[in-house]
Amino acid sequence: MRSIKQPGPPTPERIQWVEARGRAFSFTLEAGLPLLESARRGFAAQGFVGGVLNIQDGALGPFAYVMPALSKTGVNAAFYSDTFRPAGITRLQIGAMTLGQRDGAPFFHCHALWTEADGRAGGGHILPEETVVAEPFAVEAFGIEGAMFVGEPDPETNFKLFGPVACAASAAETTSRAFALRLRPNQDLAGALQAFCRDRGITRAKLHGGVGSTIGVRFTDGRIVEPFATELAIRSGRIAARAGGALEAELDIAVVDYTGGLAEGRIECGDNPVLMTMELVLEVVDDAGS
Repeated sequence: MRSIKQPGPPTPERIQWVEARGRAFSFTLEAGLPLLESARRGFAAQGFVGGVLNIQDGALGPFAYVMPALSKTGVNAAFYSDTFRPAGITRLQIGAMTLGQRDGAPFFHCHALWTEADGRAGGGHILPEETVVAEPFAVEAFGIEGAMFVGEPDPETNFKLFGPVACAASAAETTSRAFALRLRPNQDLAGALQAFCRDRGITRAKLHGGVGSTIGVRFTDGRIVEPFATELAIRSGRIAARAGGALEAELDIAVVDYTGGLAEGRIECGDNPVLMTMELVLEVVDDAGS
């Protein structure tokens, strides 16, 4: 399997995880607010400090983003481009967001694909500090209790990355057992999730959110994204047992690579290693203990 040497030593635990409780819900992002504040208010209205969400469409402006890029210094295995600030309203097509905290304040990690006002198709990493909701739009969210994504220095990649940490639960209503996860580099995305579920007797699960990067992409229909530095959003994901009992992950994703190439589709299991990180929430739909 493909791999990329990271600047720091690998941590023995390759999946950072916290068991939690959670609940799926929908809400509408309020226009005229920064995207970060609008998302925070939507979760807070349901009693949650954070969680993950998926975007199917939406309008942003002002809008700022970066793309994946090669590292100029070697301090990181890959890095970010300069900041882009397209004029007018940018129309989102698909995206995923992790809402948590960094430096003691609300923060998000969000990857998306979109169309800019001049018709240019683009994708990348949305900047929380400079992006505003231009028109109200609905999102699908999953709030978590007992866990939170917190931005912390990661010696392996030399980035400050979101990872789940345990926290005190509040009084938010929850419906499901869930796990907040961060997958570390150089392990197959689908395979790692299958193994995680198998080790815990989980036979069916649904993925929520899903923000990270892979070393290129291999799709089930044979398409290949060759450039190694990507930014990826999971559109939808499920894990279930096949007829023979083995678990199978079905993951539909959207991705932009460092050359600006865009792609969407279902990824091949066993051939899509994580580049830097992958954050998501896994909701247990059915397991051996239920």
